[in-house]
Amino acid sequence: MKPIASYFPILQWGQTYNRQALSGDLLAAVIVTIMLIPQSLAYALLAGLPPEVGLYASIAPIILYAIFGSSRTLAVGPVAVVSLMTAAAIGNIADQGTMGYALAALTLAGLSGAILLAMGLLRLGFLANFLSHPVISGFITASGILIAASQIKHILGISATGYTLPEMLISMLQELPGSNWITLLIGVMATAFLFWIRKGLKPLLQRLGMGRRAADMVTKAGPILAVVVSTVAVWALGLDAHGVRIVGAVPQGLPPLTLPSFSPDLVQMLLLPALLISVIGFVESISVAQTLAAKRRQQIDPDQELIGLGAANLAAACTGGYPVTGGFARSVVNFDAGAETPAAGAFTAIGLAIAALALTPLIYFLPIATLAATIIVAVLSLVDFSILKRSWLYSRADFIAVAATILLTLGMGVETGITAGVVLSIALHLYKTSRPHIAEVGLVPGTQHFRNILRHKVLTDPGLLSIRIDESLYFANARFLEDYLSNRVASVSPIKHTVLMCSAINEIDLSALESLEAINHRLSTMDVKLHLSEVKGPVMDRLKKSHFLDALTGQVFLSQYDALQALAPDIIRTPGHDH
Repeated sequence: MKPIASYFPILQWGQTYNRQALSGDLLAAVIVTIMLIPQSLAYALLAGLPPEVGLYASIAPIILYAIFGSSRTLAVGPVAVVSLMTAAAIGNIADQGTMGYALAALTLAGLSGAILLAMGLLRLGFLANFLSHPVISGFITASGILIAASQIKHILGISATGYTLPEMLISMLQELPGSNWITLLIGVMATAFLFWIRKGLKPLLQRLGMGRRAADMVTKAGPILAVVVSTVAVWALGLDAHGVRIVGAVPQGLPPLTLPSFSPDLVQMLLLPALLISVIGFVESISVAQTLAAKRRQQIDPDQELIGLGAANLAAACTGGYPVTGGFARSVVNFDAGAETPAAGAFTAIGLAIAALALTPLIYFLPIATLAATIIVAVLSLVDFSILKRSWLYSRADFIAVAATILLTLGMGVETGITAGVVLSIALHLYKTSRPHIAEVGLVPGTQHFRNILRHKVLTDPGLLSIRIDESLYFANARFLEDYLSNRVASVSPIKHTVLMCSAINEIDLSALESLEAINHRLSTMDVKLHLSEVKGPVMDRLKKSHFLDALTGQVFLSQYDALQALAPDIIRTPGHDH
């Protein structure tokens, strides 16, 4: 059992904290805080919540993650994909803007936190491996498209509904005549400016003599300029009176103390979405954390990450927030800005708390279109259609899983898309492993190596059938091996010995053991002896616990070459074979 202290990584890095780490953390906190203010507001709106909820979800969760998280540089808070999943999960439960909607968001965060915490304490981090990377890539690509599409209505200044791409497009086409040209102008200019910042600002600043690192930091903080300019323009020109939608009054103050709902009905409705959000959030978070940790040769503990993220989500549920996870963009900025420890996150939380206390009146005239532009530019970097080409060229099965995930996410929503992707991945895996690659092998002349008779020039004996199974044997493929051997041995009468080369078999479950017993019995009725070779230690340990080895008509050989020497020595003496 792990010692209690190991659940608090802060005790480890806190002992060596020094002035150099402090300066790096403070600089990173300033940069990330500037970046997070508009981003948090925007993601809250994406989730269908008031903008201040984005700030609330970025304060206490960061502090809790700093205490329990194992990553030194992961920045936790609202992210685009989880915000979209939140809106989809609670959109059918309550209407946006109501107390019921906010309560459902708190409850979703609480459930997600409880699930993540339980998984961490039970050391279930490995479960995230059931989500294949191609499926995750397909889901994130489709989510990026959905998120960008959902923000076009704010750019146009219209009201539109829907959580799938067809619903959104139909709704926007119906509302299109009511577009506000001033809002459209602001949205298009903000979007173009933010795209230019990403590509053109850094080279421009470097040409003007600014250092690479400084230019990079200014570029990361660039969205603040779009916020400031558009806010001032709306205030100075009174554009809100001309139909430009603004953020409006945002409450000043620290996050409130809140409690999620414990209603059994609400919990039941949110349980599956909470599980999906937990798993997707964890996969996104752990991939970012491990990538950044590898650059500094640091280690990430997946189970401790589950605990850290669980604590962060529970904190969000108790402070007026909604589900959070580690964000890619902000974590990279945190890393590049020189963050040394999770204390940078705590300092960021302090900066956001100051913003919540003092700066919220300044965003009264901030146009919603600017926040929409911020989201669109951020999420389009998630869209990666190259995964379709790569999966098509490499594996048709993976392509089917990716394409189905993308199409179902776009057409039926995020929950259906990711659920179908996971189910399809597991189904395809079961299908592929249920029909394992079985190679008939022979001896490569002049060596002790055995290779597929269809791929290499090898030596074989008509009375000896050597079979290599390239898969562990379990309930799904055991009968396939039975049928294969029955048909193969029945088709050639001279076969007297069959050797199963087990070098690729890591596991034999009880169903497969019963099939091996059936194979042994069936072959014995044909006067064919069954032998095994190159059985791995753990597999042999299991076999010794059964009666199979006692009933085996043949022998267990240490190597396939030993089997050949004992059962077909004439091949060894074939002219040209080097002993």
